[in-house]
Amino acid sequence: MNPGRAAHRATAVLLAVTVAGLVCGGALYLAGEVTAADAVWAVVTAVALAPAAWWVVSALRGGRMGVDAIAVLALGGALAVREYLAGALIGVMLATGRALEEHALRRARRDLTALYERAPRSARRYEDGEPRLVPVDVVRPGDLLMVPAGETVPADGVVAAGSALLDESALTGESLPVEYGAGRPVRSGTVNAGSAFDLRATRTAADSAYAGVVRLARETEAASAPVVRLADRFAAWFLPVTLLAAGTAWWLSGDPVRAVAVLVVATPCPLLLAAPAAIASGLSRTARHGVVVKGGGALERLGQARTLVLDKTGTLTSGRPHVSGVVAAPGADPGDVLFWAAAVDRMSSHVLAEAIVRAARERGVSPPQPSGVVERPGTGTEGLVEGRRVEVGKATAPSHPEWERVQRARAALDGAMTVWVTADGDPVGVILLRDTVRPDAARTLRRMRAAGIERVVMLTGDRPEVAESVGVVLGVDRVLAGQTPADKVAAVRRETGRAVTVMVGDGVNDAPALAAADVGVAMGARGSAASTQAADVVLTADRLDRLADAMDVARRSRRIAVQSAAAGMAMSLLAMAAAAAGMLPPAAGALLQEAIDIAVIVNALRALRSARGTRPAVDAATESLLRRFELDHSSLRPPLELIRRTADELGERPGPEDLGRLREVHRFLTGRLLPHERAEERALYPAMGQVLGGPEVTMTMSRAHAEIERLVRRLGRHLDLAGNAGLRPEQLDDLRSCLYGLHAVLLLHFDQEEEAYFSLALGAGSPA
Repeated sequence: MNPGRAAHRATAVLLAVTVAGLVCGGALYLAGEVTAADAVWAVVTAVALAPAAWWVVSALRGGRMGVDAIAVLALGGALAVREYLAGALIGVMLATGRALEEHALRRARRDLTALYERAPRSARRYEDGEPRLVPVDVVRPGDLLMVPAGETVPADGVVAAGSALLDESALTGESLPVEYGAGRPVRSGTVNAGSAFDLRATRTAADSAYAGVVRLARETEAASAPVVRLADRFAAWFLPVTLLAAGTAWWLSGDPVRAVAVLVVATPCPLLLAAPAAIASGLSRTARHGVVVKGGGALERLGQARTLVLDKTGTLTSGRPHVSGVVAAPGADPGDVLFWAAAVDRMSSHVLAEAIVRAARERGVSPPQPSGVVERPGTGTEGLVEGRRVEVGKATAPSHPEWERVQRARAALDGAMTVWVTADGDPVGVILLRDTVRPDAARTLRRMRAAGIERVVMLTGDRPEVAESVGVVLGVDRVLAGQTPADKVAAVRRETGRAVTVMVGDGVNDAPALAAADVGVAMGARGSAASTQAADVVLTADRLDRLADAMDVARRSRRIAVQSAAAGMAMSLLAMAAAAAGMLPPAAGALLQEAIDIAVIVNALRALRSARGTRPAVDAATESLLRRFELDHSSLRPPLELIRRTADELGERPGPEDLGRLREVHRFLTGRLLPHERAEERALYPAMGQVLGGPEVTMTMSRAHAEIERLVRRLGRHLDLAGNAGLRPEQLDDLRSCLYGLHAVLLLHFDQEEEAYFSLALGAGSPA
């Protein structure tokens, strides 16, 4: 039998026997059978004494002296002075306390236990064209699996065909299903919330993301928390203090009953009940947020942190570059640049290639199937596309040196990466890519500062100019760029020498620094296995705001644990003083102590309940609005590049094509963008005013809307002036100013809304 289950059954039997004996003795007492009642209560006392003595022996074997020793003395004393009712009450109190503690810990660990209890045991692998049920352990990379509706994804892989609608709540805490198209990677442990789909496994089940979460959950143990170890140390001096108080009361009064009364109200120590229940409750709460904490010690250190050190790429930024610009070489067309590049990069697994193909799809570009594709690591990819040899990657010998110099300068100013595209040896253009700052990063850092973080440091191996641009946007206190893994370890150690330090990272090169920190936090959704194993805390969702949620939980759990223990001990000490003075007989003292213990445990379980913490509360209706407008943003962002490209391409001698591009921009602005902005004014901004404290908080955003509308009207007047005759040269300077201004204002406004408003929907409805 499982040891934990056997212990639970033994506690249940002890509770049933002691309660039945207490009630039976009470019935006999009321019937006038006092001698028989005392006999029954004496038996109950003796029955409780045996397991209590065993608990003391077990503690001594483990090198600990717990307050269960006080219970043994109280039970023995009750028998010695013939306070049989008090002894029976102590027995019930001990059994009830054990049962309550087990229930509290079992309930608190329920979310962690659920993680590994729902781990997939089998998979449906295609064999001879038919899906056959096989043990999940035999699944290998490359196997084609079928995932039926309602079943758990058995291994990490990519959607082989069609699309998959997945419930990721077990890993991320997110309640809404997420749709993944063909070729998109999905993680094990998620549940198919739609129709059946085929999955191409990329890892074995043992190496999958969910298996890692299960291993982490098994490592989690509340008893390792420093506040729990403090309880053991407290018991070491509380026991002699109790014995001294009991002995003094006996010596001064000459009545051994008073000594027994002191022992009764000192049994058991509320601190030992409160700390494990509150810490385990905190571990459960973090698990609900998609955060696995490796033990109560890590949870408590997280709540004490004063310094936050973060890697940049994949932590503060999305780790998924996006195309920020497509610039054609002289004589080439921007549409051809993306067309050739996406065709070749369809066959590449490089992260930049994925971004280029994604941008082509978003812009409606349908590249053909290439042939003869060759990928050269560190250089790029080449292949035949419609009879032309296309190369995508690093620049070759410059044929337009001045144009290339300008593009490199632009990329450096924008903090962008460059991918050069040539066809038959002739340059056709360059694609600029940027790794954007996470929308929730700035708000998360503000929340963590509000929760007690005093210093934020960013570490990165990236170029100083790129790192500084991110640091300025997020308001970090110090930026350390060009850092090697050894440099990161040294920097983290310097910070740990000053204060309790949390380090957050996601890559293999971050693992040593995570191990060096007081609390290492890994971005486990897409992070490396090495960083996950080195970390104390793993964010199973690819969302930085979950770390702020976990810190809220950590601080609240520790506060409740200390509060419960302090209040319980204060009440126990007062009761001990009353008992020593003869004001509290043993039987009444036992009832009072039982009430104290129950109050302590109930208070500790408050750590299981939701609390707002540093996250603004967002109601369901507002969250729905946020998600709706966030989706609008994602569809409106790609066309914004058309505005800048149109400004770049306005020639000194405007022609019909310039007028056509301007009208296309104007149609986008008036047909899609302005209706979106006006809908925000009508629906979203009033709702955000209620969430964030009044209409004034949205005034700057409304002012941006007014400026956008002014510039769009100005562009429209230019088009009216041009009419059918075409643009006049004197219009060009103002047109460029108008377009560049629109592009800059829109980018800033979109970023502001995503940070200030849409980031609230990343975890709305799941408070800490």
